[in-house]
Amino acid sequence: MSVPTSPHQNIGDLYRDHRGWLVEWLRQRLGNSADAADLTHDTFIRLLGAKPLAIDSPRAYLATVANRLLISLYRRRSLEKSWLETLAHLPEQSVLSLESQALVLEALHEVDQVLSCLPARTRQAFLMAQLEGYTQEEIAHHMGIHVRSVQRHLARAYEECIMLATTQS
Repeated sequence: MSVPTSPHQNIGDLYRDHRGWLVEWLRQRLGNSADAADLTHDTFIRLLGAKPLAIDSPRAYLATVANRLLISLYRRRSLEKSWLETLAHLPEQSVLSLESQALVLEALHEVDQVLSCLPARTRQAFLMAQLEGYTQEEIAHHMGIHVRSVQRHLARAYEECIMLATTQS
């Protein structure tokens, strides 16, 4: 496929020629036609914002984009499930309003997105410190690295979280 004169024409051609295939490909993975249709839609929306490309294998390209969206969907659902389980274990007087629950869930999605972009060791050190309450020394021992390395990992994770917070303000 050559670079089109208009990106919308290219997307239109891709949509017309491969939408049905992509819906079926996603339906087989999800076991759900509605989610497959939604992710197909999201895949093509994502392509609308992209620069026009010469695509030699449209199905492989679409599958790659759709698979990334599928991974995001699974991560989001896993996070939502964990949040709902946490809410279910709260004492009745501690339950948040629906609006507060939605705001916390949105914040969790944003933090998860930031953390998913961090290197694995940085993310691990940050989660050990924040969720498990480990000291820097305990993290260093558990990860088999020096305390100074733990400090660097934590500083990087905090910087990313601060950047997220400042963009939200």
